[in-house]
Amino acid sequence: MAETITLYTNPMSRGQIARWMLEEVGQPYEMVVLDYGEGGMKSADYLAINPMGKVPAIVHDGRTITECAAICAYLADAFPAANLAPPTDRRADYYRWLFFAAGPVEAAVTNKALGFVVPEGRERTAGYGTFDTMVDTLEHAVSGPGWICGDQFTAADVYVGSQIDWGLAFGTIPSRPVFEAYVARLRERPAYKRQKEMDNALIAQMQKP
Repeated sequence: MAETITLYTNPMSRGQIARWMLEEVGQPYEMVVLDYGEGGMKSADYLAINPMGKVPAIVHDGRTITECAAICAYLADAFPAANLAPPTDRRADYYRWLFFAAGPVEAAVTNKALGFVVPEGRERTAGYGTFDTMVDTLEHAVSGPGWICGDQFTAADVYVGSQIDWGLAFGTIPSRPVFEAYVARLRERPAYKRQKEMDNALIAQMQKP
């Protein structure tokens, strides 16, 4: 029997990251689109899946996974034939930058968007130090000509790449030649194009009067 994957998402959310990863994996999946209201992400049925009441989440043969970085890493391990994770003895950069994006990048971008600035002299209290330090470090992560793990595209590129792609689109991450070049490579991937086409179509449908 085929393994069942269900994606809980909204096209105007980080659910785009999970869908992109699923498209990279290449396995069939079912999709449940939820709105942000009481009948969707805040419904009792969905809160039983993710008590945070947010998307995305995936359920794979009865196993629930939330948080985009975790979804990316889980799917890479669950479907090794897709070759989206390096061999275990070559995962230093893979883990390092996947968790860097989930921690310091996410926190720094969110805090800046909310107008919060780390007080001078308190940088050690914040996991990312300063926003500028985070951006410089992120640039280092994707400064090579290929991918985060060298020649191999991995789940880390899906997650880190989504952060940079969205950051450039919404102005939450400054434009730099390294970021622009990296995102240009990402946007050429067939799975990326399929995800954008599907989610953009859903957004257009949802925005119809």
